[in-house]
Amino acid sequence: MDKTEQLELLTRGIEEILPKEGLKEKLKLNRPLRIKAGFDPTAPDLHLGHTVLINKLRQFQDLGHEVIFLIGDFTGLIGDPTGKNQTRKPLTEKQILENASTYRRQIFKILDINMTQIAFNSTWLNQLTPAEMIKLAAQATVARMLERDDFSKRYKSNQPISIHEFLYPLVQGYDSVHLKADIELGGTDQKFNLLMGRELQKNSKQEQQIAMTLPLLEGLDGIQKMSKSLDNYIGIDEPAEEIFGKIMSISDDLMWRYFDLLSFKTNKQIQQFKDEVQNGKNPRDIKFSLAEEIVERFYDESIAKAQTQNFINRFAKNQVPDEIETIKIQIDGSQITLPVLLKTAKMTPSTSEAIRMIKQNAVAINQIKINNIKHICYTKSQDTYQVGKRKFKIIKIS
Repeated sequence: MDKTEQLELLTRGIEEILPKEGLKEKLKLNRPLRIKAGFDPTAPDLHLGHTVLINKLRQFQDLGHEVIFLIGDFTGLIGDPTGKNQTRKPLTEKQILENASTYRRQIFKILDINMTQIAFNSTWLNQLTPAEMIKLAAQATVARMLERDDFSKRYKSNQPISIHEFLYPLVQGYDSVHLKADIELGGTDQKFNLLMGRELQKNSKQEQQIAMTLPLLEGLDGIQKMSKSLDNYIGIDEPAEEIFGKIMSISDDLMWRYFDLLSFKTNKQIQQFKDEVQNGKNPRDIKFSLAEEIVERFYDESIAKAQTQNFINRFAKNQVPDEIETIKIQIDGSQITLPVLLKTAKMTPSTSEAIRMIKQNAVAINQIKINNIKHICYTKSQDTYQVGKRKFKIIKIS
């Protein structure tokens, strides 16, 4: 690729580049750049939301740049305060090591094992003396820390902020100093931490890194950030059938968002898909392409192709009626639990019966079995619900 094509690929899906022309200037150096992205091992499993950053690392990798997958085993002990309205409960060292071991296995489903440097920030942060830590803390003021939106909100609402939480952006920034990062990737919620890295590098007389932020991927509901706790996620270690089916369940609008943030297809290929839909092609057929690509990434091509055929076969066998009643359900707030929704939609006589059916694996949304009685359904969604073998309804929630 020439520089223009590289820039187009690397900036696709990017929310912000700081400074604006920074990436373009870095690429002009005509040398492999050191690309850093950090992940605190707060949970054992990665989902597609995490892979937005990992995919971008792979794109840099494919262009010959040096990728550093940083596991925050030290910062995980502090607990990232980003977006939190209260102090996070820190994980134990044992939990962090167990989670980190699964990360190492899962990331190589995307990254090239021969071109990836895995680093643990405890390697250098544990070596800092108390005096050096105080010296690091002296590089930022309390006023600067309170510029962070989450800290500011907690301070104004008299929510406690622990001193150790102020250390988090500082030690993350110090990671960039130690690694001499050229570019750091992070979610939009990490902007403050990424800029702290630039500031500490400047104080250390280093060339400053470029901060590149990426959007937080919406979950299956298309509203909330993908999260295991919200049960709207697609885990990269899930069975191929689950991954495929969940992708097929997303809305047509959300499909394009997933293409932008998860697909390795070129902008030209994605635009061609959009033109085909504009000219009357069924969006479902385009969604097959997305689902196949994601499944192939974590399994292989033959398994991905088989999932498409399995999906088509299910429809061919008329498991879903051609005509399904569509109803509208208006709720207070932005969400409703699945048992309550089924009762409200008169698909079950009571919430207890709904719970029983869910536990018996007899409830599906868009042909995906749901066995979590705490499953949340959100407003502005429209999905096909099934209870038992014969009850179907398309429910619009508003």
